[in-house]
Order: sequence, then structure tokens, then C-alpha cells
Amino acid sequence: MKELQIQLVTAMTGRAREKYRMLRTNIEFCGVENKTIVFTSCTPEDGKSTISYQLARTMAEAEKKVLLIDADMRRSNLFERLSIDGEHIGLSHLLIGQNELRECIYVTNVPNFYMMPTGVFPTNPAELLGKKRFIKMLEVVREKFDYVLIDAPPIGSVIDAAVIANHCDGVVMVISANKNSRREERLAIEQMRIANSNILGVVLNRVERTKGIFGNKYQDGYYYYDTDNSKSNKKKKKRK
Repeated sequence: MKELQIQLVTAMTGRAREKYRMLRTNIEFCGVENKTIVFTSCTPEDGKSTISYQLARTMAEAEKKVLLIDADMRRSNLFERLSIDGEHIGLSHLLIGQNELRECIYVTNVPNFYMMPTGVFPTNPAELLGKKRFIKMLEVVREKFDYVLIDAPPIGSVIDAAVIANHCDGVVMVISANKNSRREERLAIEQMRIANSNILGVVLNRVERTKGIFGNKYQDGYYYYDTDNSKSNKKKKKRK
């Protein structure tokens, strides 16, 4: 692995930290076999990159060895938002055979937390993600890490997330409250199901509640619920 230390300095409020701990717990209760997990969304700017990143940090803080792969090889700006300068060798370099896996994984200053950037943006990301190199890479990192979180492009825009999910253990869909129509949300979930994806659940992002199970009103919260149609879960899905 690269010895370059990526300094991660973004902070969370105590309230947000607790929500990510809840999300981590829900992921863990999905089963130990779900180690490679894809994060996607309906449309851009739903918050999937922030959620996958902060969840990875939260898992690492719980002494889980975690790799976050930035697989949005179309318009990712995760490293830019983390104020990590320069061009880094990453996923695209691995998939075209230019670099080895060990050259594409970076150590961070958070113990147990590793990252793989996108690398350069290729012209054919969906095609590269469908190649044997990607499948082999997943097999290797699945054995080396407790969890591998993959930040994929929005499924409502391109097919990349479905291609990735076809080779992973599960999918988490990120939906931004009051941004997309219910029809768009249903279509996005249906696209993942058509791809035979194991949908672990949905994160409803940027929720605003007055009173509810969390008590006082809050904004920009992160709330996990599964896709079970039981009565209890229908209550969880209700939005205000």
C-alpha cells in the first residue's frame, strides 16, 4: 500500500456522529457476509459521497479495517472536497492495467481507514468496471479488509452502480429528502433490483423533523431504514 499519509481533517458534530454510529450498527446487523457495499443515489448531490466517507471513518473508529473506493469515474470530487491536492493513482489506473493494487490504496491518518481514489477519468468507465480486473480486485480487498465501501455514481444518471453492485454483497441507496419525486426513487431502486442487487436499505438524507423518534427538530440528519414492508418499517419511512 502507498505510504503517503492522506490527512483527513473533516469533523462531525456529536449529533451527526451518533447517526453514523446507528447506520454502522444497522449495516453490521445485515450480516457479516455483507463486506463489499455499494453506495449510490437517485441523482447527483444527494449526499452519497459524504455518507460513504463518514460511515467509513465511523467504522474505522470502531476498529474495523475499512477501504473506501471512489468509483465515480465520471465526475467525482471527493478528494477535492477533502482538500487533498494533486493527481493520485487510483481505480482507473488499476483497471487499465497500468498500476498494481498496492499502488492504488492509500493510508490515511485515521487508523484502520484506507482510501482508493478514482485516478484519471476514463472515457469508458462502465466498460472498465465490467472487466475481470475489477472482479479480481474485489475478491482481493474483500479478504484484506473488514468492510469495503464503494462510492458509485447515481443510478438515476448512469448504469455504473448496477455494474458494480452485480459483483458486491449489498447496496445502500441514498435519497435526499424533498429533492426527488417518489417515482424517481422507485425507479432507482427498481433499476438496482433488475441488476440482481442485494439492497440492504436506504439512507434518507437531509431530513427535517419536528417531533419523532429522535425528539427535537433537526436538519441534515442521516437516518437508516431497511426495505422490509413490515408495519414497523412503514412508520420509519414516513416523512414530514
